[in-house]
Amino acid sequence: MDLLNIIFIAVGLAMDCFAVSVAQGLDTDLHSHKAWRHIFLMAFLFGFFQGGMPLIGYYAGCLFTDFFDTYAPWIALVILAFLGGKMIVEAAREKNEDKPHKANWTLHYLLLMAIATSIDALATGVVFIPYPEYLWVGIGLIAFVSFGLSIVGCQIGSESKKLLTVQPELIGGIILIGIGIKIFVEGVLL
Repeated sequence: MDLLNIIFIAVGLAMDCFAVSVAQGLDTDLHSHKAWRHIFLMAFLFGFFQGGMPLIGYYAGCLFTDFFDTYAPWIALVILAFLGGKMIVEAAREKNEDKPHKANWTLHYLLLMAIATSIDALATGVVFIPYPEYLWVGIGLIAFVSFGLSIVGCQIGSESKKLLTVQPELIGGIILIGIGIKIFVEGVLL
């Protein structure tokens, strides 16, 4: 694993945050001071949970170090391929639904969305077990990228007032599957 892989993981994980932010932005007036407070709160919560979940997953995985030393490349491949596949399927479903979206800025809703979009980041924590020297860099990058893409997503949604032609979850899913394959090849075949 290297810094480039961590950046790709961070971008892949942040695609859920980005997609939710675009949807929130579709019904947001960026010229409102109140809207920016909501946007920054959402971005903070997304970044916090996206960055914190891998830490929890890492330490939970460390309880079973011997197991993970042997099977980490296989586990990483399965987890990332599953999460990537799930994101691709969700992107396909969303493309077939044409439901109007109404932004919800309540703290309760934003917390639920932050937790829901970060569940995959929890599982990603085990990817860092063979590379503990990258754990804090990974957590920081994941949090920072999720925060930044959440703000950008709101801006894109607000400015476009229509869905993107390319589903961000599709891109994130492809990235996660590619990283899983790369980790597997490096851990098992090289």
